[in-house]
Amino acid sequence: MQLEPSTVWLIMITIGIGTFLIRFSFIWFFGRAAVRPGIQRALRFVPAAVLSALILPSFALSEQVGFSFANHRMWAGLVAAVIAWRSRNILLTISVGMGALWLCSLLWPS
Repeated sequence: MQLEPSTVWLIMITIGIGTFLIRFSFIWFFGRAAVRPGIQRALRFVPAAVLSALILPSFALSEQVGFSFANHRMWAGLVAAVIAWRSRNILLTISVGMGALWLCSLLWPS
């Protein structure tokens, strides 16, 4: 299916405006309304939950399917998780996790 360039631009602009309005609505709402303390406490866990939901499938569903010794991503992820838990330093976590992934790939080639 071929679309005209003007149609593609109209779709992109419409989606961009829609995305902006959705995000802005939360900023506007939380800036004007009083949020209950229970909801504020629950919202603190949203970034960690979203990040986990994005990252975990790449560990379990990589080329080496499942939890096995050959799954390099799983081992590197476990090392990175321990570093994150102990240091709470994101740059150190990313660096050590990538180093662990490269080291696992060198030591146990697929």
